[in-house]
Amino acid sequence: MRIIGGQWRGRRLKTPTWDGLRPTSDKLRETLFNIIATRVPDARVLDVCAGTGAVGLEALSRGAASAAFIDADRRAVALIDTNAELCGARDRCVIIRDTAEHALHNRIDGDPFDLVMIDPPYEFTPLTPLIDNAALHLAAGGLLILEHATRCTLPAFAAVTAMRTVRSGDSSLTLFAPR
Repeated sequence: MRIIGGQWRGRRLKTPTWDGLRPTSDKLRETLFNIIATRVPDARVLDVCAGTGAVGLEALSRGAASAAFIDADRRAVALIDTNAELCGARDRCVIIRDTAEHALHNRIDGDPFDLVMIDPPYEFTPLTPLIDNAALHLAAGGLLILEHATRCTLPAFAAVTAMRTVRSGDSSLTLFAPR
């Protein structure tokens, strides 16, 4: 796994040494950042269910001002910290070890965020409170991005409206704007 673009382009990131973590592929990250390229410079980014931290670090590499990462797994939190250190970005990161559900009920350093990226386990349910609570952390005009299984039919969410879905094999990205 590597950073695709920006100042750390080509930098290799550490990957998990355990089962159960599904990092966003380089190809899907590249697609995502091609779509949101104009929104990234100087953005405040929230990476929920962050895993390796690759999505938030990609944003920092491309000029985001700061990134906050949330993950419940202590191994993932250590991996995010290691990857942030590899990129020399530790001073622009906040790493929170907590469940997404709990963390999103609290104020997060960096609030409100211009970009909120969520990549829960594909079997994660229920999505509605997760998305609606994440939307509370969006800045006016912000964008919420959900990575999910292509086979998944998303419900309607009270706080956001879907703008676009991009499919790439088994994974899809749906972009939402606040209502």
